[in-house]
Amino acid sequence: MATFHFNLVSPERIAFSGEVEQVDIPGVEGDLGVMAGHAPLVATIRPGVMTVTIGGKHEKVIVLGGLAEISDKGLTVLADTATAVAELDLAAFADKIAQME
Repeated sequence: MATFHFNLVSPERIAFSGEVEQVDIPGVEGDLGVMAGHAPLVATIRPGVMTVTIGGKHEKVIVLGGLAEISDKGLTVLADTATAVAELDLAAFADKIAQME
């Protein structure tokens, strides 16, 4: 499967930068699946779960809003908050949601 470059950036850090096969984004106007060769697009992200496919494995990332930009250079997601499900601290995450509300 073809790959493309993906950057996931949050205010705290660069959460991911590398080659991926597919990224599924929770968009405000509907979910969006991005693969290599996707048409250029800018989309607003709603709070939800983003799925990143690397080497046939799916990694889940919780995002709480932001923007996604697809260009000929790849995909960049500027997330208000991005937390990998594997790294999730439920109490701290609940506090973060309460602060954002």
